[in-house]
Amino acid sequence: MERHSFKNILFDLDGTLTDSAAGIILSVSFALQKFGMHREPESLKAFIGPPLKLSFQKECGLSEAEARRAVGYYREYYRERGIFENRLYPGVPEMLEKLNSTGARLYLATSKPTVFAEKILDHFRIARYFTRITGSNLDGSRVEKKEVITEVLSGAEPAEAPQSVMVGDREHDIIGARHCGLASIAVTYGYGSLEELTAACPDYIARSVTDLESLLLSV
Repeated sequence: MERHSFKNILFDLDGTLTDSAAGIILSVSFALQKFGMHREPESLKAFIGPPLKLSFQKECGLSEAEARRAVGYYREYYRERGIFENRLYPGVPEMLEKLNSTGARLYLATSKPTVFAEKILDHFRIARYFTRITGSNLDGSRVEKKEVITEVLSGAEPAEAPQSVMVGDREHDIIGARHCGLASIAVTYGYGSLEELTAACPDYIARSVTDLESLLLSV
């Protein structure tokens, strides 16, 4: 596609800015124990990125009502412990600082509830780089990435969509960006496989934070 400077840069959170696997996997395990279920930690990585309720249904065969209960159990653990069993990928603060200095507007667009996303960015002292932090609602609404992106850009001019890019590590980020008319960058250092990401047809691929920074500063 034609190369140009992006005015709005939307970042996913889990698997893009932070390595949150430990906290999410432990929270899912806690929830599943309430149903007498056990899964190997490696198999629970599929929960990182997609909406939780859908993952409990798809990955564990729970009914919609059971999945809603599972999300509640998940949050019992997550809000107290799991939220901080997390770390920034090396180089992320420096990348955000450089992008911020160019005048680009940075946004967080995550399927994680906004209240949790805000706490995480505050914890890592990177909230100041973002014009807006947008996630899902605690009542289970606005969980699809296209809905989150639409909300992020609700105050932008329609002409700004071609000047905007979504950065994420799962197919949901790429598909959501395309639905909303945005370019997309798939990062392969997160939780989505290369096969998953290439099948979603992103506009660009970044294999490391350094690669992502160089790409965002050059297009």
